[in-house]
Amino acid sequence: MNLKTLTEAESNEIITWKYPEPYSFYHFEDNEEVKQELLDGTYFSVRDVTGQLIGFFCFGKNAQVPVGRETGLYEGENVWDLGLGMKPELTGQGFGQTFLNWGIDFALQHYSPSQLRLSVAAFNQRAIRLYSKVGFREVGSFHNKDVLFLVMTMDV
Repeated sequence: MNLKTLTEAESNEIITWKYPEPYSFYHFEDNEEVKQELLDGTYFSVRDVTGQLIGFFCFGKNAQVPVGRETGLYEGENVWDLGLGMKPELTGQGFGQTFLNWGIDFALQHYSPSQLRLSVAAFNQRAIRLYSKVGFREVGSFHNKDVLFLVMTMDV
């Protein structure tokens, strides 16, 4: 799969994605600030062989939860933050590991990190199992409002 810089049309589609509970937490707000972030060059689309948009990855500061920066958990040299989202209809169907590996491969090829890092809501056990399976390990946690987030890293 090829990751390509997210287009305006793709960002408009992603904003419409609605996840079932409890994952509705991951909905994007439909406002100018969100649209600008999605188009700032740190977000990349993933399409399947038929050309259907199946998800996205983001890298760097936009993959961090802003409140988490205050904890010091986002420090380190040559560490790249990774964020991702899959089209709601495709989640929970066994595609996660393949999808995640595309983002990991992209990060390794384009950023040459020594470590990858991601943040995940602690209630999202489905994602945590996947991240652990591919080699991410919890290194800390923080609260953002009422949600506990885990920070996970993987040496590459």
